[in-house]
Amino acid sequence: MIGIVAVVGCHSFSSSQAQSAPPKGFKALFNNTDLAGWWGATTENPRKYLALPADEFKKKHDASLDDIRQHWSVQGNDLVNDGKGLYLTTDKNYGDFELLLDYKTVPLADSGIYLRGCPQVQIWDSTETEKFKLGADKGSGALWNNSPGAPGKDPIVKADKPFGQWNSVRVVMCGTRVWVWLNGKQTVDGAVMENYYDRKLPVPATGPIQLQTHGGEIRWRNLSIREIGSDEANKLLRGKDRAEFKPVFNGKDLTGWAGPVNNYQVKDGAITCKAGQGGTIYTKDEFANFIARLEFKLPPGGNNGLAIRYPGKGNAAYDGMCECQVLDDNYEKATGEKIDPRQAHGSAYGMVAAQRGYQHPVGEWNYQEVTVKGSTIKVELNGTIILDADLSKVTEFMAGSSHPGKNLASGHFGFAGHNDPVMFRNISIQKLD
Repeated sequence: MIGIVAVVGCHSFSSSQAQSAPPKGFKALFNNTDLAGWWGATTENPRKYLALPADEFKKKHDASLDDIRQHWSVQGNDLVNDGKGLYLTTDKNYGDFELLLDYKTVPLADSGIYLRGCPQVQIWDSTETEKFKLGADKGSGALWNNSPGAPGKDPIVKADKPFGQWNSVRVVMCGTRVWVWLNGKQTVDGAVMENYYDRKLPVPATGPIQLQTHGGEIRWRNLSIREIGSDEANKLLRGKDRAEFKPVFNGKDLTGWAGPVNNYQVKDGAITCKAGQGGTIYTKDEFANFIARLEFKLPPGGNNGLAIRYPGKGNAAYDGMCECQVLDDNYEKATGEKIDPRQAHGSAYGMVAAQRGYQHPVGEWNYQEVTVKGSTIKVELNGTIILDADLSKVTEFMAGSSHPGKNLASGHFGFAGHNDPVMFRNISIQKLD
């Protein structure tokens, strides 16, 4: 599991504080005058409307505005909904972000904050006994649409203010991991937000902020957002490695590594495959069940791989348990070459395809965590689980090629270079045996 951290640079509004300028680095989502910058949607899969052609999306967007004007209004410094109608939805879509807002609602009302168009950071009446069976008595501020028993489903603490008072919310989202504070108390600590619309897929990489409402009036104010860059996101997601994680690269040279080490160099504290060269270098130590943490940076069209339980000879993709592909998500555009989905980044090469579209832009560092237990491999990229597979169940292989090493119980960890100057740094491994 990714290390959960206390997010630095904490910002919050006092729930009694009137409308004020956003904190440094934040941008206001509400201009205190009108509904500019917002449109209306409901509980609907954001992937569908985000995929619409521009003209079709504009029709959907513009058709929602009459409903928004009917049920939403600006009253002084407050953004007010009457408990009906479409949910207010930002025109802009966001990836990783920190969101601040205040809200005040009434008895029996039910609301929420949709992240990237997906439900939701829950807001409800924690005194409504009829909803105690749903968890209302536990309070607001959790990811209520996560599966029963899943992390984040219920708030860590109950932090709701009495009716008539303003509540302050702070949300940090990196990848699909979410941290929430309600009235200064942490209610969610780095839980993965499940995709309500299709739990087999992760939440979209980008999407709008939505203010859900039904059942009663709710008021919002002090809405502001700060977009989080890749370097900050990597630090937040990794936190500090626990003592069980041991570095396997000293940041200076390839001591402790074997294979064609002359085809690699240490540059700026990173293991870098030399351009035009490659081959699989690997740790002298072997690992059975483990978690590996690392950062990588790709050039356009860059191609490499993580050698998992590599036997020390042969092709990592076939003779090892697998090659966990490291590839530019825009490889086809960069090179003009078409690939099989099982060749995409994070895939168990030639066996199981990973989800695409969760890399940081080329030239920026990405954070990745790989967990190997028995015949299973899970890959979390930049806070999003893109692969969770049991290789013992794979019966169909790319190009019909067999993978004789996929059942290996132990082996080396390494990098399978393919001529491109892909870089790796901050590499540590925790043994799970």
